[in-house]
Amino acid sequence: MDIKLIVDILGWIGSAAILLAYGMVSYQRVSAASGFYQGLNIVGSLFLIVNTAYYHAYPSTFVNIVWIIIAVLALLRKRPG
Repeated sequence: MDIKLIVDILGWIGSAAILLAYGMVSYQRVSAASGFYQGLNIVGSLFLIVNTAYYHAYPSTFVNIVWIIIAVLALLRKRPG
């Protein structure tokens, strides 16, 4: 399997993960404060970073880096103590 195909698959999986997270929050299937929601955002953004960096789409890479930072901070804020 060549690298371009792997990068494309990761991009599609990442897109699906972020859309799934958004849809689940929008239809109140999961809380925006939940670890599951934030985890989907982190994984989705990570996969999209791989894809957008590979294709030199740096503005999108930047957005996804910020997206991960927001999700990680939300998870850390939720932790007890």
